[in-house]
Amino acid sequence: MSELMRQIEQCMCNLVEGPDDELTARFLFPTGFIGFQGHFPGRPVLPAVCNIQAAIAMLEAWKETDVSLDEIISAKFAAPIGDDEEVLLRCSVASKDGRRAVVKTTVEKGSASVARFKLRVTFGGQGRA
Repeated sequence: MSELMRQIEQCMCNLVEGPDDELTARFLFPTGFIGFQGHFPGRPVLPAVCNIQAAIAMLEAWKETDVSLDEIISAKFAAPIGDDEEVLLRCSVASKDGRRAVVKTTVEKGSASVARFKLRVTFGGQGRA
């Protein structure tokens, strides 16, 4: 597991499975979070890839297996996320075919949606270490 994923997992709390396989989790990325390094000095902004990796971390914790990202079907990022700003991620499985699934994710900061993306993922067959 990469250091980035390890730190993203440490930023996650309150992972909850709701009805219809909807997952929610809160994330708080502190100033020292590795993803902020160089992005951008003096005004940290969470890279979009970290939002996507946070969704993957949620899915891995939920299914207790590795999840590989096969495709970013669509993505829209409407507002930046800075350091020490809490966000809520909502993931729902839109469709599933065996181990492959399409997952819709929204990222909310306060009452505003700041990102939406749809991912095609594959759930691994082996448990995570």
